[in-house]
Amino acid sequence: MKPRIAEKLEQLSTRLADLDAALADPGVTADIDHYRKLTREHAELTPVIALYQAWCRARDDGEAARELLADPDMKELAQGEIEQSAADMERLEGELQRALLPKDPDDGRNVFLEIRAGTGGDESALFAADLFRMYSRYAERNRWKVEVVSASESDLGGYREIIARVSGDGVYQRLKFESGGHRVQRVPVTETQGRIHTSACTVAVMAEVDEVGEIDINPADLRIDTFRASGAGGQHINKTDSAVRITHIPTGIVVECQDDRSQHRNKAQAMSVLAARIRDAQVRARDSQIASTRRSLVGSGDRSERIRTYNFPQGRMTDHRINLTLYKLDAIMDGDLSELMDALAHEHQAEQLAQLAEEGA
Repeated sequence: MKPRIAEKLEQLSTRLADLDAALADPGVTADIDHYRKLTREHAELTPVIALYQAWCRARDDGEAARELLADPDMKELAQGEIEQSAADMERLEGELQRALLPKDPDDGRNVFLEIRAGTGGDESALFAADLFRMYSRYAERNRWKVEVVSASESDLGGYREIIARVSGDGVYQRLKFESGGHRVQRVPVTETQGRIHTSACTVAVMAEVDEVGEIDINPADLRIDTFRASGAGGQHINKTDSAVRITHIPTGIVVECQDDRSQHRNKAQAMSVLAARIRDAQVRARDSQIASTRRSLVGSGDRSERIRTYNFPQGRMTDHRINLTLYKLDAIMDGDLSELMDALAHEHQAEQLAQLAEEGA
């Protein structure tokens, strides 16, 4: 094990011991926020230190076995234990390297999922609806909650734009690589000649801010308009000015929300989406500087970046960032995204490990 990693693990072991002592103090629960912070850190460190302790035991077993090599009667047994020890140490070291990779601070956040129709007219809007259904079914499989914040329907039942809040455990961690351009190749329902068309949608996955106040938004920079909602929703929603449109003047970001009967709740929801968009823009500006020197395998999440193609005639899905092709499109469109999400996470992890290796070289 590299000295730098061993030193860090010793520091973490000491920190875990300190946390054990702090959490054993009955007075720690007096400050519930501080208590939660300590328990969260303890939960994160415990599996890492368990791996390190297992590595230390494997190392000690190997050293003990080497002392037996001089005994002819024990040499064969000792050699086997040494080989097993080396194999265990190598495996555990790999697990430790992955466990020590920097965590994305947003991984535990809920998200706002935005899907917009692009090139392709009505077919693009229908594909946007298909994508929303795909993500909704995936959310069901993970027991996440999906709430539509705003939707603009097309004449044929698709979506020109739909924004939804997805909440639950590990939402951003699993969906964060979905931002970008999604292309579909199929025969549209409006096509009478049976020709295959290519259409596209853009997907944006933005981490929800814990509180709107987490992002500094000057009220003077906002223009807030109210208007009468359109579309389905009953008599009340169409007869009062309950819909809200908020424009952030410095960035030009515009958010509309009209799905609730309450203007107050629509405004609060729109402010949450606005805060998420502003924060998302700030994060992408920061990441673009990093990407200028190093390009991630899973891409930048830029909206203009084509990340995936769904080919219906061939029943295949191809993710262009990691050159992954799966011939189970029907299952994927029904929300079976686990294999794809696992592959994206694995490639991201491999990229992080490669970067750490370069830094440590």
